[in-house]
Amino acid sequence: MYRPLHEGWTLSGAGHHDIPATVPGCVHTDLLAAGLIDDPYLDDNENRLAWIGRAEWSYRTAFTWRPDGSDRTDLVCEGLDTVATVLLNGVEVAATANMHRSYRFAVRDLLRDGENTLEVRFGSPYRYAERRRAELGERPGAYAEPYPFIRKMACNFGWDWGPTLVTSGIWRSIGLHSWSEARLAEVRPLVRADGVDVHVRVERAGDAPVTVTADVAGVGAEVKLDRGQNEGVLRLDVPGAELWWPLGYGAQPLYPLTVTAGTDRWRKEIGFRTVELDEDAFRLIVNGRPVFVRGFNWIPDDCFPARVTPERLAERFGQAMDAGANALRVWGGGVYESEDFYDLADRHGLLIWQDFPFACAAYPEEEPFRSEVEAEARQNVARLSAHPSLVLWCGNNENIEGHQHWDWQEPLGERSWGAGFYYDLLPGVVAGLDPTRPYWPGSPYSGAPDRDVRDPATGTIHIWTVWGSRDYTHYGDYTPRFVAEFGYQGPPSHATLRASVSDEPLTPDSPGVLHHQKAVDGNARLLTGLGEHLPQPETFDDWHYYTQLNQARAVAFGVERFRSLMPYCMGTVVWQLNDCWPVTSWAAVDGAGRRKPLWYGLRRAYADRLVTRRDDEIVLVNDTDGEWAGTLRLARRDLSGQVLSGRDEQVAVPARATLGIPMRETPDDPAAELLSAELGERRGLFFFAEDPAVAYPPAEFTATVEPVGGDPENGGLEVTVTATTILRELAIFPDRLDPAATVDDQLVTLLPGESVTFRVTGARDLDPAALTAYPVLRCVNEARP
Repeated sequence: MYRPLHEGWTLSGAGHHDIPATVPGCVHTDLLAAGLIDDPYLDDNENRLAWIGRAEWSYRTAFTWRPDGSDRTDLVCEGLDTVATVLLNGVEVAATANMHRSYRFAVRDLLRDGENTLEVRFGSPYRYAERRRAELGERPGAYAEPYPFIRKMACNFGWDWGPTLVTSGIWRSIGLHSWSEARLAEVRPLVRADGVDVHVRVERAGDAPVTVTADVAGVGAEVKLDRGQNEGVLRLDVPGAELWWPLGYGAQPLYPLTVTAGTDRWRKEIGFRTVELDEDAFRLIVNGRPVFVRGFNWIPDDCFPARVTPERLAERFGQAMDAGANALRVWGGGVYESEDFYDLADRHGLLIWQDFPFACAAYPEEEPFRSEVEAEARQNVARLSAHPSLVLWCGNNENIEGHQHWDWQEPLGERSWGAGFYYDLLPGVVAGLDPTRPYWPGSPYSGAPDRDVRDPATGTIHIWTVWGSRDYTHYGDYTPRFVAEFGYQGPPSHATLRASVSDEPLTPDSPGVLHHQKAVDGNARLLTGLGEHLPQPETFDDWHYYTQLNQARAVAFGVERFRSLMPYCMGTVVWQLNDCWPVTSWAAVDGAGRRKPLWYGLRRAYADRLVTRRDDEIVLVNDTDGEWAGTLRLARRDLSGQVLSGRDEQVAVPARATLGIPMRETPDDPAAELLSAELGERRGLFFFAEDPAVAYPPAEFTATVEPVGGDPENGGLEVTVTATTILRELAIFPDRLDPAATVDDQLVTLLPGESVTFRVTGARDLDPAALTAYPVLRCVNEARP
């Protein structure tokens, strides 16, 4: 029997006493709820909250307990963040220092019949990490923070997209588990295509034999564990099982697996599938089929993870899938995610690449860290083994690259930096506990320790020359096998920025806007990145639109380039899907959950079928199981849409393949022409000059606004725009009028005479005139009021 202990908690520390506390939660959110701190996400309030991570805190509750006849009662702590001492009725139960582990303590002898007190004291994360650093010696890293010296979510200490908000608290469930005879201490289902081998480990309250049973899909097995025997394997053959497939490759049938030991019962849904990794080419192969990975990098969805609800996760997963993604990479500066996260991935077919929590730094391998890393790895590999969506374990994010390329070796000298984890400890844990999944030492990584991690010919690469120093067209110089990180910045939606920054007026360099830009020289790079692609903005509204548009174009350019190289290139994982707070960043979905123009651009670039351009070819990308055949219509047009020359090509693109068609079209006037390429419902428009050099006419159009079904509040509004002239990258930003408003599409280019209907939902009482005017309705060649 499990009893949660989530009620009646108070928080004390730093001169505050008996503040009502929420468990699961953390100090910051409790202080915020009590009105003792300002919102850390507003303006530069973050700067005044550093003291929280340097203070000591205590959580305390009281509860009534009665003996229930059970042999054992354990205190189960699913997540303690991070430097914790647990006391029950004033007696120290344990001291812990790892956010990434759960803990179980036998406390039956400490419990009293009646009133009991439970206290969890948290030491300062900063002081703990700084003390370890002083003991073990400095290690180089991307940030001047001590995060490598504490097993805690690294991005708590700030990142180039995140604030420095160093938390403490009971961040996952805590409760009492009473049991007798035996309990299932660990269940590891190692799945095959035709069955599952269930590895079990039991803990006993006595020495009597224990019978363990398992059943799935109508097949059962049992094993008897005699005295002194605590582990066993139950083989369940299910030759008729339906296979679990990634999104876009088939269905995701899940089968309940039930395991019992005495009165203890474990139940999870599993999927039957195999996964392999072709290492040199870096191709993920599921059920014998190579999968082109269309992915996003995932960071913690909030600086305070206890606030991330199942409903919020479902919204983010929906946003990823609706953008065409089939994979998420759980990045190594965050956490091992919740069961809700992996359950969602299982049900929807999203492949999960899971980094171990190491990022952008040299990590010490000495004690106590080695034992902590081994314990957390063993626990989480076992915990997540049931999830068919998890297809890859990766040792770290960018630490091998750091050792090779970031001038670490001289300052490190002979000190450890994590190599023993990535090349020995972690692969050993994965091979021993879950050999059904591949392990990869890090990303980027080229397949062997002596290979340059930046070599695109093997393994995975991260491309940060673009954004860092080069124009986004530099993506076209890469011919990679698999791109696990690449991206471009853009500001959040206007409503998100306005809600998090109280500057009056908002400007690109007003204090709050700059504080919500964590990248070094980030705003300067946004402007220089416009390059020759878009005009230099003269107003804040133009800055916001052009930099968001440029972000969308840059990342879509990279995605389309890499997809056009399929099957040589077999993966693109965009940095990043989400944000943890409102910030100018690389995310497609901002910190308030609003979709940026990048999201809409990626939905086109990640479509199953794509018409794109690579160098001097039109490339047709067919990432479906059916042939894509028909008449490819190529037309050189003037800006009025008039066809100047054209040709038809009969094409047939095999399933999961690409086809290149040489471009023979040469413009007479690059500033006044474009090329259209259409196959079925898919169209690509390719301009011969950058926008500032194109001789666009001032935009002319008609627009109508109609309620859907006569009910604008529930059905939304349909905004139909009909082009009189060409309209380049037409977009509506209804959140400028109502923060609750959303639109179903953006960045649509119309030729004269064409129409598009946008659907705006979530808003109330929108003014149709404002909805169809600057700065809500935008296009590159707009006629200014």
